[in-house]
Amino acid sequence: MGLEPLLCPSAQPEMKASRVIGLMEGTPEAPRLSYLDEPQPVTPELLALAAPLNPPEVFRFAAVCEESHCVHFDGTDCKLATRIVNILPAVTERLPPCRIRPECRWYQQEGKAACLRCPQVVTQDFSPTELVAAAATPTP
Repeated sequence: MGLEPLLCPSAQPEMKASRVIGLMEGTPEAPRLSYLDEPQPVTPELLALAAPLNPPEVFRFAAVCEESHCVHFDGTDCKLATRIVNILPAVTERLPPCRIRPECRWYQQEGKAACLRCPQVVTQDFSPTELVAAAATPTP
């Protein structure tokens, strides 16, 4: 029996084995992820619930990490997770009720520090703060 692939907690709905892990709430200036009790499979009906917005503006998705096919992956680590931990402030003092933690690349790589910042991550953010933009921008 092989190891389960690690999951990206900021995926796109069309990625392999994509599922919804939460709903984005809060404000554009202070978004917060409301975690689902159980991740939900992506279906056309579920995606339609986001209208008139794009699904990644409303939902957070987790999917199989694409590793070398992702601009944030350096061959070993997810540099997005590293930048999130190094740049963004923690937004909670306790681990969020996340159901993908055992298979989450960010948690496996950065530990609790990634989880304390994860609720503020918006996969598709059209007006990010300076810090969020710095964390989201791939570095060569």
